[in-house]
Amino acid sequence: MADQYDILVVGGGHAGCEAALASARMGAKTLLFNINLDSIALMSCNPAVGGLAKSQLVKEIDALGGEMGKVTDKTAVHFRLLNASKGPAVQSSRMQCDKQLYRLTMKATVEKQRNLSLRQAMVESLVVENGTVKGVLDASGYFYGAKKVVITTGTFLNGLVHIGTSQTPSGRAGELASVGLAHQLKELGFEVGRMKTGTPPRLRASSIDFTPLTRQDSDPDPQPFSFTTKALRPERLPSYFTATSTATHEIIRENIRHSPLYAGVIKGVGARYCPSLEDKVMRFTERQNHPVVLEHEGLDTEEIYAKGLGNCLPLELQYRIVHSVRGLEQAEIMRPAYAIEYDFVQPSQLKNTLETKLISGLYLAGQINGTSGYEEAAAQGLWAGINAVRALQGAPPFLLDRSEAYMAVMIDDLITRGVDEPYRMFTSRAEYRLILREDNAGIRLMAKGCELGLIDHIFLRDLQDKMKRIEQGIAKLKSSPVKPSPRINEILASRQSPPLVNATTLYGLLKRHEIAYDDLAEFPGGEPENDLFVKKQMEIETKYEGYIKRQFESVRRLKEQEKKKIPPNFDYAAVPGLSNELRTKLTRIAPATIGQMERIPGMTEGAVSAVLIMMKKMEMIFR
Repeated sequence: MADQYDILVVGGGHAGCEAALASARMGAKTLLFNINLDSIALMSCNPAVGGLAKSQLVKEIDALGGEMGKVTDKTAVHFRLLNASKGPAVQSSRMQCDKQLYRLTMKATVEKQRNLSLRQAMVESLVVENGTVKGVLDASGYFYGAKKVVITTGTFLNGLVHIGTSQTPSGRAGELASVGLAHQLKELGFEVGRMKTGTPPRLRASSIDFTPLTRQDSDPDPQPFSFTTKALRPERLPSYFTATSTATHEIIRENIRHSPLYAGVIKGVGARYCPSLEDKVMRFTERQNHPVVLEHEGLDTEEIYAKGLGNCLPLELQYRIVHSVRGLEQAEIMRPAYAIEYDFVQPSQLKNTLETKLISGLYLAGQINGTSGYEEAAAQGLWAGINAVRALQGAPPFLLDRSEAYMAVMIDDLITRGVDEPYRMFTSRAEYRLILREDNAGIRLMAKGCELGLIDHIFLRDLQDKMKRIEQGIAKLKSSPVKPSPRINEILASRQSPPLVNATTLYGLLKRHEIAYDDLAEFPGGEPENDLFVKKQMEIETKYEGYIKRQFESVRRLKEQEKKKIPPNFDYAAVPGLSNELRTKLTRIAPATIGQMERIPGMTEGAVSAVLIMMKKMEMIFR
């Protein structure tokens, strides 16, 4: 007996949930596996969604019909707009969620989804015939057949948890690791590496003295992640700031030999941008302290996430470290900090659909691809799920380029450059970040979500109506004259803006840094716009017109290079003048376009020219 499905998704974390939901919503009969159904969508580390460059991914997921933004809006208890004083290209929303409520809300969404089944099971191996995946076997030997399989195993592949000298095979603390599948991927010929991440201790709120700490409350008027959210939940929880002390650092230096990181026990590569406390103390010796942020994990729990105290030292040392921090002198550790090592598959072995080059019909998404973060995982899961269904339908793949979405930047980076440390999204990775803002994700992507069948057309029509109002509003600003007068200059002075000498328009006034859209109501011809989205887009398009035009010109040049397709089985060995290193790299990565080829690390103009010349010769031969 066997169960037969269109698509199997292995792993019910953030990537797996998005992959399974997209697959089912696009009409495919889908089965989602998780080792424990009670840990679907569990926030293993920080109970937050969004942040610098990550909120752009959440907004893009939402604009394409994904679920992460909706669930975050329903469960968030703390809201901040990061970089609020900077330009819109780097502004990012961050929401702190009720950890258990997030899990339960996403689980309920998955359970209620038509075409989607759930199964609590350990997937032990893939069934592969003639280079094509045919299904999976669970730990009991039961076979599940499928046309496509998406693996989203997070940190569970050969996971190993470290606390001091204690080593426990585990996907995360308290849960089984996936060992059989990890070994099989190596046997199938995949290049597999080892990475490391970790999580800080959870402390008991009633044992913390919050009195001397700096309190941070939510922003007063936060905006939701999802365009479908009408109102955010009213409950709010504050965060608190403290810092490590010289005593903290002394404890770590005197006992560094007990850290598996420094004892050579941990072989996996960690992220430079998110070092453990041991790393920070030992590498940045000039620092007298490091920040510690205390965040509530939920409305109905005592657990506090102690951001900044992540380590893998023995528990007795963890207590000493925690008690050396101001406000935590009597703090009780409810869950110890730990490090975890896990296997990942080098993502340069993937096509731009996230299907593996080695096994047809097999897709990988999330931390298995060497990334870190809930948002990166969810975006990959959505991408893989959509493309698996598109392949089933015989439809063209769903692909975006670097000028269209942060998620496209991430996918292109992964398959073109590979990874040598856990990859996370940064605004600096997106060369077109001014036109890839979190506020315009819907404008960029919602029509595509509709085409995929993941967004209701009623939402697209509403957005199109707003876009028309933006266009008409800007045209009106350009045609509304403003002449110098004492009254006009009095208004400008009240905004610390220079006096008007020559006639201009409302559009010209709005270009001034000191003038906001709402200020225009005080000038002749100024009419208030109540829709926050409409007026924000009008203001950004006006103030950054020149910069945006320059980015679109760069985009035009990018698209010219992306039009130059490289034949799928192009023989780089036949290209004269290529170094052995570049020839090997090009053969392994097999770039789809000249644009992608140019982004491969170490690529030279000479190599690109040589390939173009060979392609031209091939055109003449086969003409």
